[in-house]
Amino acid sequence: MTTLTTPISESAVRSLKVGEEVLITGTLFTGRDAVHKYLHEGGQLPAGVSFQGGVLYHCGPVIIKDEQGNWKCVAAGPTTSIREEPYQWQIIRDFGLRGVIGKGGMGEKTVAACKEHGCVYLHAVGGAAQVLAECIERVPNVYFMEQFGAPEAIWEFQVVSFPAVVTIDAHGNSLHKDVLAASQAELAKHL
Repeated sequence: MTTLTTPISESAVRSLKVGEEVLITGTLFTGRDAVHKYLHEGGQLPAGVSFQGGVLYHCGPVIIKDEQGNWKCVAAGPTTSIREEPYQWQIIRDFGLRGVIGKGGMGEKTVAACKEHGCVYLHAVGGAAQVLAECIERVPNVYFMEQFGAPEAIWEFQVVSFPAVVTIDAHGNSLHKDVLAASQAELAKHL
């Protein structure tokens, strides 16, 4: 198990291999379809927000306000990442991401961007939204709430020991691609 603390260095990311388990501590930002499209089309991050050396989480969290009026995340499961494939490579390149968390994997453009720019795709466990939310210690800010709505907003999380598995590394290796190839080869034996 490798511990990563944001901001993450390129050398730390390049040392990771497919299949490696990681625990992330520091800041995570969420981003789904609306944010990716907005940034892809030239939109800017809010003042004071930087993805440089950071991790973007494909997640539409369930957030409530506690008795003191503070945001509290009660569910933070990953959403399917492939929807972001048309945009993800550019977000990695332009904003200096070192990690992207989601589920289901990404395509060839993202694999190439991870290799070129020093980024990894991290798979979070689907169906464990409440367990993952327990790793979120604070929700300091939310951005674009009015513009995109709660699930599509950029939520800022302070996390401790957030678990994930490297499934696309910064060397062009993709567990998703390997599993697909193995599955297709096995299927071909039975046709």
